[in-house]
Amino acid sequence: MSLLTSLIKASTQFQQALEKRPPSASGNASAKPAAPEAPASATDDRFTMSERAGSDTARPRSTRLSMAEYRQTVGQDLAYMRETLRHKLAEYKLNPATSVEVSKNEGGSISLGGGMPEQTRSRIEQDLNHSKPFREAFSRLSASEPTLHFMDNALKLNKAYGVNNSLLDTLVSDNQQFNGLQDLAHRYDSMRQTINTDQATSYTDRKNFALSLNTRA
Repeated sequence: MSLLTSLIKASTQFQQALEKRPPSASGNASAKPAAPEAPASATDDRFTMSERAGSDTARPRSTRLSMAEYRQTVGQDLAYMRETLRHKLAEYKLNPATSVEVSKNEGGSISLGGGMPEQTRSRIEQDLNHSKPFREAFSRLSASEPTLHFMDNALKLNKAYGVNNSLLDTLVSDNQQFNGLQDLAHRYDSMRQTINTDQATSYTDRKNFALSLNTRA
């Protein structure tokens, strides 16, 4: 129910309650309206707090998203993976412009694709699978990058056409403490597994997630 609908309903109920009230014992005497309660002091913020609460309730949940911070988080993981691969290409004397696709195989291990000799590719894969920071960065990206992509598209559509995405609102918590990128990614991943809609299924599942990186980019 929207805020406007709630206010209209409350106003109607209040009016009905007034109409059902029995007449006062002193029929000719009109009751004096109660004087509004004055603030206790200049710093009394009971009324301004109420106004702020109403304003926060009316604001879309998506306004709580820290998109710039989320992009920075994803960018840091991408930069780390790109730099790691750049060093690996140099270590094995491969062309620094080689485009490398990073994914996970059915066993959950890091798998590489790209124009490189099979033996070299296998050795680099082994090195990367032994690197906990690299595996963790890829794991985070497999969840956060599709989530960021979804949120970014939804917000752009909202800004351009005024189209509100109900799925986006579902992701955002009322408690800002739980609106970190990994929190949102976890909820988005769960949502895609339970809701069969075009909006929720148009992005690659994290098990099939792959990144194509050019270390010179």
